[in-house]
Amino acid sequence: MPSQETKASFVRENFDKIASKYDRFNDWNSFFLHRAWKNRMVREIEKEVQGPIRVLDLCCGTGDISVRLERSPRVESLLSLDFSEKMLAVAQNRLQIPIQNGRAKVEIGDATHLSNVPSESLDAVSIGFGLRNVNHLDKALSEILRVLKPGGVFANLDVGKVKNPIIRWFANFYFFRIVPIFGYILWGGKNDMFDYLPVSSLYYPDQESLKQKLGALGFEKVRYTNFVFGNAVLHIAKKPILS
Repeated sequence: MPSQETKASFVRENFDKIASKYDRFNDWNSFFLHRAWKNRMVREIEKEVQGPIRVLDLCCGTGDISVRLERSPRVESLLSLDFSEKMLAVAQNRLQIPIQNGRAKVEIGDATHLSNVPSESLDAVSIGFGLRNVNHLDKALSEILRVLKPGGVFANLDVGKVKNPIIRWFANFYFFRIVPIFGYILWGGKNDMFDYLPVSSLYYPDQESLKQKLGALGFEKVRYTNFVFGNAVLHIAKKPILS
């Protein structure tokens, strides 16, 4: 793992390297299940927000969630933001038509400092497998809370922790031993990013810990749904409506 001081540059540089192969890597390592999880995320946002939706897809990467959000007839505007230029180039290519008609924007940005996003301007913020890559988790969550309107929803899909010890052993063996091999095959050799991705999960909060952190930072109605025994998890949280 890189240090907190070097994590941002490490993640940016290495995601730039694997951008063209990242979607295929996700298909392989999740047996294509990540597609269903991302569809579920969009449905949850649609369920929680009333009326037209102004949404930020944060740490959007190649735009895999962005394209799903853009297809929703409820989404009025979409901002896709990431700090990896090459990942964003893939996202921009996938969103060409909605960008041209003004419904979507793709921008470079830092999840811990959303300087180009006004406070209380968004109905929803989504992150897919990106929150564990930020170098200051609390700063990122505080920024998400700031830019959401009262009653706005935060949807976060990422790795989780398996409770059952037997299933956990098999899950860890797969995640730490097999998943990097998929990356090596795609890359054509060893690559630091495919080693980093499983290890980063060790430093990321488990389901209950993240739920408690979200509550402590000011979110409410925090809940989560486990997928595949908790290997992946979708957290949903709302910004309170002040009376």
